[in-house]
Amino acid sequence: MGWLETAVDWFNNILWTYILIALLVGAGLYFTFSTKFVQFRLFGEMFRLITEKKEEKGGVSPFQAFTISTASRVGTGNITGVALAIGIGGPGAVFWMWIIAIIGMATAFIESTLAQVYKVRDGKNFRGGPAYYMEKALGSRKLGIVFSILLILCFGFIFNAVQSNTIAASVGEVFDIPPYLIGIVLVILTAIIIFGGVHRIVRVTQIVVPVMALFYLAITLFVVITNISEVPGVFKLIVTHAFGLEEAVGGTIGAAIMQGVRRGLFSNEAGMGSVPNAAATASVSHPAKQGLVQSLGVFFDTIIICSATAFIIILAGLYSTGEDDGVVLTQNSLAVHVGEWAPYFVAIAILFFAFSSVMGNYYYGETNIEFMNASKGWLTAYRFVVLGMVMFGSIAHVQLVWSLADLFMGLMATLNIAVIILLGKVAFKVLDDFTRQRKKGEDPVFYAKSIPGLKNTECWEEEDR
Repeated sequence: MGWLETAVDWFNNILWTYILIALLVGAGLYFTFSTKFVQFRLFGEMFRLITEKKEEKGGVSPFQAFTISTASRVGTGNITGVALAIGIGGPGAVFWMWIIAIIGMATAFIESTLAQVYKVRDGKNFRGGPAYYMEKALGSRKLGIVFSILLILCFGFIFNAVQSNTIAASVGEVFDIPPYLIGIVLVILTAIIIFGGVHRIVRVTQIVVPVMALFYLAITLFVVITNISEVPGVFKLIVTHAFGLEEAVGGTIGAAIMQGVRRGLFSNEAGMGSVPNAAATASVSHPAKQGLVQSLGVFFDTIIICSATAFIIILAGLYSTGEDDGVVLTQNSLAVHVGEWAPYFVAIAILFFAFSSVMGNYYYGETNIEFMNASKGWLTAYRFVVLGMVMFGSIAHVQLVWSLADLFMGLMATLNIAVIILLGKVAFKVLDDFTRQRKKGEDPVFYAKSIPGLKNTECWEEEDR
């Protein structure tokens, strides 16, 4: 299998280094300027909207949709990915991670707004995402099916194997539990939740996500407060390394930029086409509302959670030794601050982070199974394969699986970004409609007729409201 891993790594290097990063950065800047810096001028509005009640009895609330997407976003990338970025690219990688998150907030707004515009009814609930707006806005169902297959393979199967592997490795090492036992427990817990449907997933994620985030941020706050005099120096270190004003520990300024952008994109998923699947489930009066809520999700994931990990690592100073990488670097860095119980805390944090990601990843796959009009038998088969991949990931070496995940995610993102660039003008007009009503002091309500020529919107006709 060595040849396969080499081939996949070579293709990933081309895709991520020369194509995808340029595409995502370019799209982020285009959407930022075209929306008149929506991520800044409506930042306060995002917090107001996240607490809104759902519009109808069906669907989920804006906050619930936010927690589903955050469950997928916030995972091992926030702990392991940040450590890898700093270990390879030095502290400067954190700065570029911030930059890609800030412009990515505009991209996240566009794709999630489009998901709302072109969502469909599924009984009392809603479904949507890139596959749906590819079919309804572009008239290409085949393109939507291609995207669905890529997402199912990437998030439903491969990423869930990666998440369970991370749990087994971290928890198993700290608590001395055999990987197969951890795998069995994960399979049972996952089965209970996924066979319960979307509302059970919602109930789990809206509890797990805030709790795990608060605990992790609490320990970070403790670290920052106890090292408050060194915080200005950390910011200076990040900025100077970012622009090559000091020698980068892990390489050149290019290494800092590359690692920051890659890990930032991997973590917050802005433009990947995964989050819109959750955004579409929300019951809101205006599509832009969920676009803004999911834009906030990018901020929360990278600016808050990833920065928390970065501060722990940089304040400890172990990254410069090159002896540790990934989760080990995070564990050892935290141990410097709080003592020997740190590995136990990180293991538990990873358990919550990664397991919530399994829930979010599963739901994205289910949404795209539904898009392909597959029978209930296919959905049942999908659930069992997900459980099999969770077990496989717990006991297997998954370096190749990680590489394949990067490959499929890269292809999925490339397709989605190209499509939302084509459809961006629809989202711009939806945003204009939203801001026009807000300026009048109204609670924005959207109808398809508000945008001349808008077609195939199943949920936004007057008779549908």
